[in-house]
Parts: sequence; C-alpha cells; structure tokens
Amino acid sequence: MKNIILSIIILFAFSYPAISHVEHYDDYNYLEYELFRNNKSIGYHKYDFIRKGDTLRVISEVQFKITKLGVDLYKYYAQSEEVYKKHKFFSFTSQTNQNKKQKYVNISINDKGLVVDGSSFKGETSKNNIIGTWWNHEIIKAKAQISAISGRIIEQKVTFIGKEKLTIGEKTFNTLHFNFKSSDESLPESKRLNTDIWYDENTMLWVKAAFDKTGYWEYRIKTYK
Repeated sequence: MKNIILSIIILFAFSYPAISHVEHYDDYNYLEYELFRNNKSIGYHKYDFIRKGDTLRVISEVQFKITKLGVDLYKYYAQSEEVYKKHKFFSFTSQTNQNKKQKYVNISINDKGLVVDGSSFKGETSKNNIIGTWWNHEIIKAKAQISAISGRIIEQKVTFIGKEKLTIGEKTFNTLHFNFKSSDESLPESKRLNTDIWYDENTMLWVKAAFDKTGYWEYRIKTYK
C-alpha cells in the first residue's frame, strides 16, 4: 500500500509543467552508458545534446556485439536523432542494423498528432505517446511508447517500485525505480515489454536499465556532463 500511495504522489508530481519537459535536461550535453549482458561489457549507448537557438537535437548511437570463442554471434548498430523546438517534440529519425536486418523509423507531427513511418508500423498515433529512448523521464507518464527501432506502438503499464541507492562505479545515486510492462499481456514474449528503469531522484538523470531477454541485460551510466 505504501508503494502504491508513493507511486500516485510521484506520478502526479511529474504531471506538473515545471518539470515535465525536456528543459529539465538543459544542463546535460553528453550521456554515455555501458551495456552489459550477463554482467559482461558488450557495447555502449551515447547521446549528444546539441543546442542552437530554440532547437535541441539529441543524437544517439548504440553499438554492441555478442561473441563466443572469438566469433561474432550477434551485431547491432543504431543511430537516431530527436529534434525539439521550444522544448516541444518536433521529429525523430533512426536507422538500425540488427544483425544485418535493416530497420528504421521516421516520425513527424501534424495537427492531429504524430505521423509514424517505421519498418513495423506506419500511421498516426497520439501526440502524448513518447519515443522509447529512456533518457527523457516523461516516458513514465505516457500510456504508450514508440519503438525507436521500428516505430511499433507499445502500450505500457508503469509501476513505481520504490526508492533505491545504486552504486555504479565510484558514484552512488539516490534513485527512483520504475518497471515498464506491456499492457497487452497476449503479446508473444519476444514482443513484450518488461524493463526496469532507474532515474536519479534529484536530477531525473537516467542511470540504469535492466531487462531479461535471452540473457540479463543492463545499461549503466558511465559518463554525464
């Protein structure tokens, strides 16, 4: 019951305009995460925040590979760009090479909402849906996220797990721990969302992600400035 009450308080707080938009991240220019599978470092995820006038461009690059006995079993590389104008979402593009399989997403806006052209979904969706890139804490109050790989619309249920102290490297964070699950439990396991995300309690910096899918995966914050 205590966690349920605290979840309501925290989610209500995030609906307050003063902290619900990307200006909350004005102090950050660069984020880098180390990616682990079964506690072995396999790659990275980097974000560059580039500002010019009232425009913010968030450039992302992800790369990892899974090897066994010196042989590459799986290779992944993705680049994306999120654009915000006057702190409001404007567009998103991504290109992904998922073990030699090409995927993409292009998202723009119109008077009705978001227009998605992706390798898994093409059509319009609500402007309240958010790109599933995790760095933006607004994702905790969205009813659905849009796959940054293929454009698939993922209806989600977000649960606040609790406050936790996390030590990553030499840094200790006071975090808020959330779990994201697909609302549609009839989805096949390969399509189902079940990811834990930790945000720093004071700055809302994304510090860790974890999920279990053909191994235990973690994103851990490495550099932020």
